[in-house]
Amino acid sequence: MDSFTTHLLHFSALLLLIFPGNSPASVSSIGINYGQIADNLPPPEKALPLVKSIGADKLKLYDADPKVLKAFANTGIEFIVGIGNEYIPELQDPAGAQSWIKSNIQPYLPETKITSIAVGNEVLTSNDTALAGCLLPAMQNLHTALVNLKLDSQVTVTTAHSLAVLETSYPPSTGAFRRDLTGRMSPILDFLSKTCSPFLINAYPYFAYKANSNQVSLDFVLFQSNAGIIDSGNNLHYDNMLFAQIDAVHAALDKSGHKELPIQISETGWPSKGDEDEVGASPENAKKYNGKLLKLVKQKKGTPAMPDYDLDIFIFALFNENLKPGPTSEKNFGLFKPDGTPVYDLGFSGVSGGGNSSHNSSVTFAPPAIFSPENPSDGYLPISSEVCFLKSDNICSEEQHHLNVMGGDMDGIRLIVDDCEKYVM
Repeated sequence: MDSFTTHLLHFSALLLLIFPGNSPASVSSIGINYGQIADNLPPPEKALPLVKSIGADKLKLYDADPKVLKAFANTGIEFIVGIGNEYIPELQDPAGAQSWIKSNIQPYLPETKITSIAVGNEVLTSNDTALAGCLLPAMQNLHTALVNLKLDSQVTVTTAHSLAVLETSYPPSTGAFRRDLTGRMSPILDFLSKTCSPFLINAYPYFAYKANSNQVSLDFVLFQSNAGIIDSGNNLHYDNMLFAQIDAVHAALDKSGHKELPIQISETGWPSKGDEDEVGASPENAKKYNGKLLKLVKQKKGTPAMPDYDLDIFIFALFNENLKPGPTSEKNFGLFKPDGTPVYDLGFSGVSGGGNSSHNSSVTFAPPAIFSPENPSDGYLPISSEVCFLKSDNICSEEQHHLNVMGGDMDGIRLIVDDCEKYVM
């Protein structure tokens, strides 16, 4: 018996102790982003046990890596397959879209459970108007190709946005999409509604804290105990920033006439390491953010505005990625190191099921094996900061001003938009 199999058997026994009578996937619904901008990652076959170790039953790729799609066949894990921004213009050709589906989706169904295609990443806020104009035609052509191949009942087509698509987001009940994006956003929302596809949004409270650590409460962004804030529009109480961001998106969809669209948080996470000026990037804070978030998802805890809504969240990311461009934090969002060991102990609580009594016990998932480096597949765009919290009566266009979130003492939020400043609440 080789070392990997031995480790895996020990690991499986640990999971039975942690989740008696249940597999991790059956007690939670967690997604994780599987990025591969690195030269030292393990092969996908060895990543599978790590995915299962945190109870994840969904994966999001930034490409259609055949090695990953083959390795996860017959596992029941759902996939969002990505298409890089650079390929979007080619998909304006219906023949090109159909060829892409035949090459990258059809061969892996139904063994690999591909449920969605994410066309591009944060295209509408990329400041590339030509690319933004290509987005919807590409999405439509891909959907038509799925229909032609009788795959549309299995696979949806969508695209991921940054929070910069919002013009207002504070308080959350005032959430609304940017007026200058209406011409692009409205038909995309119509398309998602007609095809029963989810609305994807990337949300990173970390960036708000990094930009304004003297003003934003660390406890508020890390799901720790704090006084919270009250939404003056509906008197709902918020004790963390992520839920406020999600409900702002929900309010924006409602105002756009698409309240029915399901929201997926396609990226969120916290780095375990950063440059000297990257305040808050530490293993301690990453453990608090991701550990608490995993616990909330497992508890099926909704947001204040959607208390009965099951959170649909993809944590960024599975591995640290040593070749990602940008600051040090970009390389250190992973839950695991390339050798398969945890970057930090997640330590989230296992919740017992059944009966009237329950208990929480701190659980640290051990890795199934130590991995040797392998070559990666194609990568994806780096994480981008997002715009948050802009009051509707103090609108400054993104083209003219750089926006930063400024969190106050939880009695109010101060917004600084270069030369625009306003207190709200």
